[in-house]
Amino acid sequence: MKVDRKYIFVVGGVMSGVGKGITTSSIGAILKARGYNVTAIKIDPYINVDAGTMNPTEHGEVFVLDDGDETDQDMGNYERFLNITLTRMNYMTTGRVYETVIHKERNLEYNGKCVEVVPHIPMEVIERITKASEKAKSDITIIEIGGTVGEYQNILFLEAARMMKIKNPDDVMFVMVSYLPIPSKVGEMKTKPTQYAVRTLNSSGIMPDVIIARSETYLDKKRKEKIGMFCNVPEQYVISAPDVDNIYEVLINFERDDLSRLILKKLGLPYGKTDLKEWYDLFDRVKNPKGKVKIGIVGKYFGTGDFVLSDAYISVIEAVKHAAFKSSLKPEIVWINSESFEKNPEKLEELKDLDGVVVPGGFGSRGIEGKISAIRYLRENKIPFLGLCYGMQLAVIEYARNVLGLTGANTTEIDRNTKYPVIDIMPEQKKNLEDHNYGATMRLGAYPAVVEKGTAAYKLYGKSKISERHRHRWEVNPEYVDKLAKGGLVFSAKSPDGTLMEITELPSSVHPFFMASQFHPELKSKPLDPHPLFLGLIAAAAKKKK
Repeated sequence: MKVDRKYIFVVGGVMSGVGKGITTSSIGAILKARGYNVTAIKIDPYINVDAGTMNPTEHGEVFVLDDGDETDQDMGNYERFLNITLTRMNYMTTGRVYETVIHKERNLEYNGKCVEVVPHIPMEVIERITKASEKAKSDITIIEIGGTVGEYQNILFLEAARMMKIKNPDDVMFVMVSYLPIPSKVGEMKTKPTQYAVRTLNSSGIMPDVIIARSETYLDKKRKEKIGMFCNVPEQYVISAPDVDNIYEVLINFERDDLSRLILKKLGLPYGKTDLKEWYDLFDRVKNPKGKVKIGIVGKYFGTGDFVLSDAYISVIEAVKHAAFKSSLKPEIVWINSESFEKNPEKLEELKDLDGVVVPGGFGSRGIEGKISAIRYLRENKIPFLGLCYGMQLAVIEYARNVLGLTGANTTEIDRNTKYPVIDIMPEQKKNLEDHNYGATMRLGAYPAVVEKGTAAYKLYGKSKISERHRHRWEVNPEYVDKLAKGGLVFSAKSPDGTLMEITELPSSVHPFFMASQFHPELKSKPLDPHPLFLGLIAAAAKKKK
């Protein structure tokens, strides 16, 4: 249906990590189910130009788009929930906005005016939002503003939102995602932090139209009435968002509270029937699994103080879940720090208790020997294995060392003087490293590949031409490909010119499921459309369990 473009801003209150990304994604999904074309934008209040140089143990996973943009992990949530492909126009940071404004000023695009933080920065933000909406041809654009209201970092983005609301009051609305704590010693859900958050938002000239009330449990009627009264929001526009076991349950809960109809009513849009059948079918499989599989993730980006940061591998986790749900299985994910294998090699025996293992991507030398030891154990004990990016490179190193006898084989990322550089840097990348040119200079985004017929990879994909997303500098050294292939390692997918190895595997006669990809398949997996490689891993894991 053709409508005037509408905009929904999603902001956070009380604390970070409250679930703005999942809220944005879920709202998008239920509006899409009403027949509207929806897109989403993430605003990160960082000076970083993109997320590529951010530490994964602090910021979480770097999500890469088809066009190579390195973005915040919430962009992955948008793609997964909305089943769409986003572009760099859907992502902005403070650094990116300022960089553009300064570039325009240098090019005299402001016609000699004095360029100021206000209004020129908010105006650039508005221009980016409208251009992204136009490119996506969206009816409704949902914009998530990172951070929490009251922070200095996001105040200019709130100003941009306020300016858009003033100019087109009927086309812009605001959703605040706030948290209602239940202090254990008090035993009562407290609304006061949310009241203060709303007043802080009011001080920016913005009043929320909807309040998403996050908490451990459902809101009772008394709290809804209290929030509505003191936050100036009709009670029916206070939506309860309790903790859930599965993030895809959130959109179901929203629709139970009639949120899509309420939003469309607020925006002055017609609301016909909704079609969430696929989501309800998924939800049914999640709630009623026919069995379970135990999948290990051998990584190193887990530690953040005394806590585990699963966000560093969020797309891997979700891809495992997507494949398991498709097979009506409950995934039990086990975190394994690869450094533990280096300190205590006997811990490798614990891998026997797993039905399948993923060795994800990463950079640097820390924990790498532990990953290589794990891959060897998985190969020799015929435990289903899926390696991703660095995981594939380490699988090649392990094979070269322990099967071909190339003692000391390594990647030049770790040992530039290795006698057997089975993994080497791409020639065009050497100058980037020499010049310390790190940001957005890797092999990034979607690249085509050709899958060889008759291989396990071909059976999973069902086609010979594929496109997958990359984020790396090093590759399998072409000088060793023939030697590795003659030694039994199968390169089942390559770049169209045959120079870059994209997938490696072992024949089914040798191993039930041993596969690794140079790309990141997890970045294209969706709950309603799981990735073939993860489906293969889960199928092999289920077979092992039986």
